[in-house]
Amino acid sequence: MDDIRAHIAHERDLEVEGWGEIVTWRTLVSGDRTPTAGLTAGTADIEPGATVDGALHHHAPHELYYFLAGRGQVHIDGEEHPVEAGSVVFVPGGTPHFVRNTGDEVLRLLYAFPVDSFTEVEYVFPER
Repeated sequence: MDDIRAHIAHERDLEVEGWGEIVTWRTLVSGDRTPTAGLTAGTADIEPGATVDGALHHHAPHELYYFLAGRGQVHIDGEEHPVEAGSVVFVPGGTPHFVRNTGDEVLRLLYAFPVDSFTEVEYVFPER
């Protein structure tokens, strides 16, 4: 979008997207959908027991996760790290990673990329 300006969105009004039984998300800010630039962000939900088969991926941009609810593990470059509400994770660009829900409630997180649009994030799934 050429008209960059302040923007307010309500998560409840946004389309739910996702990858089957792995994760669902709502894109809050993305230059291809909102009058914003320089940042793409949204919320994601991972249900208890959701599969992680094929979830390992990487992409060129860095990514930030801030966990809002639940408990889980973040797999980063071959290592597992516990996370819970209040945890923040920085994933360097190009680093293989995925998130697993290890609790009995939804694992909810805010994600952010330092790019204008979600369309600039090319996901690579080496196990698929």
